[in-house]
Amino acid sequence: MEILASALVALVAVEHLYILVMEMFLWQKAPGMRFHGFDADMAQRTAAMAANQGLYNGFLAAGLVWGLIADDPTGFRAQIFFLSCVVVAGVYGAATANRRILVMQALPAALALAAVLVAG
Repeated sequence: MEILASALVALVAVEHLYILVMEMFLWQKAPGMRFHGFDADMAQRTAAMAANQGLYNGFLAAGLVWGLIADDPTGFRAQIFFLSCVVVAGVYGAATANRRILVMQALPAALALAAVLVAG
């Protein structure tokens, strides 16, 4: 179960690194605009906000990686904290921005959180 939990945590970290790249570096390029369904004008007007969001996603990914490499109990606690942050952010994002966020971000983090708790 520990291997599954670590794999799920790593998957959530990779997802947030992907979001970081999309929001910080590709927002005004075709992949970034497709990612959120924005046209060039909207992407340009929201680029600073997107870069800020991307940075926060990078912090979530960094925290999850830290949780994977740190010795316990620190690693376990970091995984619980950062996965919980992702779940809360995903639920909030689904309620306020796009319901798809619930499935794409909150659900994988909740599954990883459950696996970490069971394995811990």
